[in-house]
Amino acid sequence: MSLFSKIKEKFKKNDNKIEESTQTYEKGLEKTREEFVSKLSLLGIKYTKVSEDYFEELENLLIMADIGVNTVFSFMDRIRDRVKKENITDTAYLNEVIVDELFIIYVNNESLTDKINIASVGPTVILVVGVNGVGKTTTIAKLAHKYQTLGKKVMMVAADTFRAGAVAQLKLWSERVNCDFFGKEETDPAGVVFDGLTKAKELGSDIVLIDTAGRLHNKVNLMAELEKINKVIGRIIPSAPHETLLVIDATTGQNGIMQAKAFKEITNITGIVLTKLDSTAKGGIVLAIKEDVGIPVKFIGLGEKMTDLETFDIENYIYGLFKDLLK
Repeated sequence: MSLFSKIKEKFKKNDNKIEESTQTYEKGLEKTREEFVSKLSLLGIKYTKVSEDYFEELENLLIMADIGVNTVFSFMDRIRDRVKKENITDTAYLNEVIVDELFIIYVNNESLTDKINIASVGPTVILVVGVNGVGKTTTIAKLAHKYQTLGKKVMMVAADTFRAGAVAQLKLWSERVNCDFFGKEETDPAGVVFDGLTKAKELGSDIVLIDTAGRLHNKVNLMAELEKINKVIGRIIPSAPHETLLVIDATTGQNGIMQAKAFKEITNITGIVLTKLDSTAKGGIVLAIKEDVGIPVKFIGLGEKMTDLETFDIENYIYGLFKDLLK
């Protein structure tokens, strides 16, 4: 059974549990769905049969959804190939093929996981990186809230020590979500991480979330700083950091892809957090990041509330995006 058919069956059953688990995605991807899927539906009305004109308009639609030009070109090659091999002429049926192929782009038979690597012993250290203004601090607060709701003891460590107000801002968030905090202003970030992790071990923290500087315009300095931080972390807690999450603002589109590529050159990124996905009509960036950068999306921001940071689920994403085609 194709993914399209599988999700369609779920939708038909009207399972309340499924509805609860997908409604956040459904609401959060509304702008992309209205912009992309509604146009895809209209395309199927305009062209009832597959043609070269249909392919050209489909290609433009995919590019506008910010899936990425290179990804779209390879995707269109696969669609054309399937149309030829399976002798597909009906554009309504082709929608099912499109959904399946978009899913395949993300999964691609790889073992990349959207799950967080939790340490078996001692605190799990999550290093959070990203340029300033992408919602990094708010993401850390949402992650802290998520783990505290799961009964974990959380500490925030402010290692963005030179940006004006960064330490105070994170401290304020720690007070709002009622978790432990460690930070010092205008001092060596690696030293703050050393002291913060030492304190976290003393307090018996389960999760340590470390904020870092986002000065991507000076790659050399940032690389040196992150290398030093990583060494300090590994010295205090062997095998840590367990995750290095890159925060990207989904509304920045292809600029976000460039940030991901740049950070990948600097340090070992294990996962992406996409913020403000509910504020953009270009939700296809989820597929572009995976295809262009090869890093899984682990969390997506679908609103401003503390509870609006969702663990990424490819089936829920596809459902939220193509819900209107499933009726």
